[in-house]
Amino acid sequence: METVEMNSVSLKRPHSEDDVANADEIKRQKISQKSKTGNDSEQSIKTVTEQPDKSLLEDMKNEIIPNELSEDQEDEELEDSDEDGDPESFADMMKHGLTESDVGITKFVSSHKGFSGILKERYSDFVVHEIGKDGRVSHLDDFSVPVDDEDPPEETFTILSEEDKQRLEELQLLKNKETSVAIEVIEDTKEKRTVIHQAVKSLFPGLETKTEDRDGKRYIIAYHAAGKKALANPRKHSWPKSRGSYCHFILYKENKDTMDAINVLSKFLRVKPNIFSYMGTKDKRAITVQEIAVLRITAQRLAHLNKCLMNFKLGNFSYKNHPLKLGELQGNHFTVVLRNITGTDDQIEQAMHSLREIGFINYYGMQRFGTTAVPTYQIGRAILQNNWNEVMDLILKPRPGAEKGYLVKCREEWAKTKDPAAALKKLPVKRCVEGQLLRGLLKYGMKNIISAFGIIPRNNRLMYIHSYQSYVWNNMVSKRIEEYGLRAVPGDLILKGATAVHIKEGDVDNYTIHDIVMPLPGFDVIYPKHKIGETYKEMLAADSLDINNMRHKIRDYSLSGAYRKIIIRPQNVNWEVVAYDDPRIPLFITDLDKLEGKPLPVPPTDGKFRALKMEFSLPPSTYATMAIREVLKMDTSIKNQTQLNTTWLR
Repeated sequence: METVEMNSVSLKRPHSEDDVANADEIKRQKISQKSKTGNDSEQSIKTVTEQPDKSLLEDMKNEIIPNELSEDQEDEELEDSDEDGDPESFADMMKHGLTESDVGITKFVSSHKGFSGILKERYSDFVVHEIGKDGRVSHLDDFSVPVDDEDPPEETFTILSEEDKQRLEELQLLKNKETSVAIEVIEDTKEKRTVIHQAVKSLFPGLETKTEDRDGKRYIIAYHAAGKKALANPRKHSWPKSRGSYCHFILYKENKDTMDAINVLSKFLRVKPNIFSYMGTKDKRAITVQEIAVLRITAQRLAHLNKCLMNFKLGNFSYKNHPLKLGELQGNHFTVVLRNITGTDDQIEQAMHSLREIGFINYYGMQRFGTTAVPTYQIGRAILQNNWNEVMDLILKPRPGAEKGYLVKCREEWAKTKDPAAALKKLPVKRCVEGQLLRGLLKYGMKNIISAFGIIPRNNRLMYIHSYQSYVWNNMVSKRIEEYGLRAVPGDLILKGATAVHIKEGDVDNYTIHDIVMPLPGFDVIYPKHKIGETYKEMLAADSLDINNMRHKIRDYSLSGAYRKIIIRPQNVNWEVVAYDDPRIPLFITDLDKLEGKPLPVPPTDGKFRALKMEFSLPPSTYATMAIREVLKMDTSIKNQTQLNTTWLR
């Protein structure tokens, strides 16, 4: 087994564009001189005259969100004229983004010759099915609702007018000074009143109702039962004791990430997002299928959303007594189409056999590091260094590359005035990281950046330091493979249970590269007892960090560390090469297609283009893009993929 360097298709960012990135590159070169291994993976990118669907580039433009770490998005996408333009201009902006080599992704484990292909040309070319803790793959294959005598009639969901719903929602969320909302009963019958009572209580947790006569007319009066507490605790007394408290369902979503989807569901259900739980977040630019649990919302009410939501479908409903927890899943099963491939049948066979038998380097993928000229790991490093002025500067300063127009204006205002209020006025989307930090600076002042930064949700703050850990891990693994190849050596680490131990000289033959783990830096891990252990120390020292003191004076930012396997072998690997003419036609059938009775696509036998359809299963926290990278031997960064797609679109 041979390791090979990243090939020449990678479009490296000129260092003059980003001095900080330049410093990182110099540090890496000091720590590890690049391998002299020959480049055996030359590629070509075809230029074609046909015009396929431009959804990738359009979607990429819309995907560039502030700092890649927004927890919540505004209800509507804000369009900005600054973003308009042809795909080439967008690709030009993406030249400022990261390539794989910028974050330590430089090695391969296979020896086949690389070839080119387009990843995620359409979001429907990338499908993810969650693998639950019982080992079963999640599928959406049933829209039926469990029969329950306690469920309200279907009329519950349609009897209230949109105006009534708006007034009730404002009352529920305490958005005005009203203490109640009166709904006139037009056709005054007991049945009609009962349905209105049920509708208010079902759709607006926390509201109670009563019937009143006013001026000879009959009204249903809605009012708060328990103030703000009722919003977080859906009605307990109206939930049957015999029914599990959590409704579990399969969420099928297209081109939305998991938190965005839950925010949309909570908005339509008029509940808080925190009553939803799930086992893992899923890609945005994909079709994904995963299990979700929600507290005390009926399957009937959830199923009703299928009539009014775009890009989502809910099904496979059941009631259980427990929520879901992050990390409980066994993994994910991927179905991926790589379009416009250039490899020969022999190259493809070699690549896929290698993926199945050897696997791929378990790098953290590009989405871990953001898409702009200021990578998230640089902010994480500044946090660990306790350099809060730099944290503020890195988040807010102007940067080259693709960003929302309003965010560009906000950054320009900040650079000019250093006035949080003035910069905030330029920012219509206040929930992004930049908006949250500016609000914090407005509240606590420029001399208390730590408290201002603390306004950002905890998970988003921790993403920065986890990004730095990932950056170190990627670089160290590349160095480990460069130094010792694909074999176990004395001083490597393996796991015995949850405990890491060093391999002794006499035990080397008992282990393979698939047993070896490498640490993410922290205060509760040990390091390899060979050159790479020292290289960890050198890399952190170059960043003014002490590997023996990874505790931070702010507890949240203390890193305990963890262990991660160097090589991952995918399971259930299958593949086929298919021909096609029209890039807009799907090349396989989805769960929703099956439910809707759509026929399986029949590709032409002699199509102008070829695609590689591949399937495989991966454990949690591994990146499918890194498996695909090993097959193609090419840079999977948005920067490089954008260049491929704009070549394809010309």
